[in-house]
Amino acid sequence: MFNHHRGLWGYTGTARDGRSLTIQATGIGGPSSAIVLSELIELGVRRAIRVGTCGALVRSLALGDLVIARESICHDGTSRALGAGERLAANAELTEALVRTAPAAQAGTIVSVDLFYETANSRRRTAADEALAMEMEAAALFAVGAAADVPVACLLVVSDTFDVSGARTRIDDSSLAAASERMGEVAVAALAG
Repeated sequence: MFNHHRGLWGYTGTARDGRSLTIQATGIGGPSSAIVLSELIELGVRRAIRVGTCGALVRSLALGDLVIARESICHDGTSRALGAGERLAANAELTEALVRTAPAAQAGTIVSVDLFYETANSRRRTAADEALAMEMEAAALFAVGAAADVPVACLLVVSDTFDVSGARTRIDDSSLAAASERMGEVAVAALAG
């Protein structure tokens, strides 16, 4: 462990392939994530993959499934404050490395929001209706990465599903831990590829 500023733990070391690897918590939401990635870029990060959780917006996703974000619909304030339009794309090359490493994952559009549960329970129709899943950090990270010319991609695990009434089902702790390990392995393999 090399960092625990702001309660956000960071680890750095050598990956199995001999390259340097840093794993850094970003906190919840776009503002915290944007600050952390900006500071990592100042420290020399050359590419990044966000790994985290999401809520499923389509019935084809189940708890524990992996989702690869090809782009994010920007329904958050941070990406908009950073100059984003309606959508931001993930880095294509890094995203394709994720797709090759996790062929069973669903890849497509996600939506980044500021209010996770309130958005999940809202049934109003928006452009986000085409999104596979929702989360709170990807759009901000894509914006920071694009501005600094640093490739950023996003790999998520479905931690929450919602029925037609908006009632939530949450992944259990052991399934989340197993999925987190799987995500980490996929991300490290994609970075090495």
